[in-house]
Amino acid sequence: QLQASGGGLVQAGGSLRLSCAASGLTFSYYAMGWFRQAPGKEREFISGFRWSGSTTYVADSVKGRFTISGDNAKNTVYLQMNSLKPEDTAVYYCAARWERVVTGPSAWNYWGQGTLVTVSS
Repeated sequence: QLQASGGGLVQAGGSLRLSCAASGLTFSYYAMGWFRQAPGKEREFISGFRWSGSTTYVADSVKGRFTISGDNAKNTVYLQMNSLKPEDTAVYYCAARWERVVTGPSAWNYWGQGTLVTVSS
């Protein structure tokens, strides 16, 4: 199970940190990712990593502004979002899948409930 939190309303240029608490998974075998979905748009891959690896994957749309990280001891994944823009407004989802990171949302097995991020101009 995945539980996402940390969304809210922020002004453009501001920051937020999303958290995703995970349970029931053997983390070393899983990849973790963040996606977002804006109204009327498809779900979009943002960033991901594998617990047992050192490589992180970041979408071009957020590169240099968003950073994914994880705390294995707390079974929690974070998404630090800086320099937020109005176009970052979306529901953000954390997800987990077996083994490696892929960008297609249909390939991910476990999803959190989503947390809304609204960036005002």
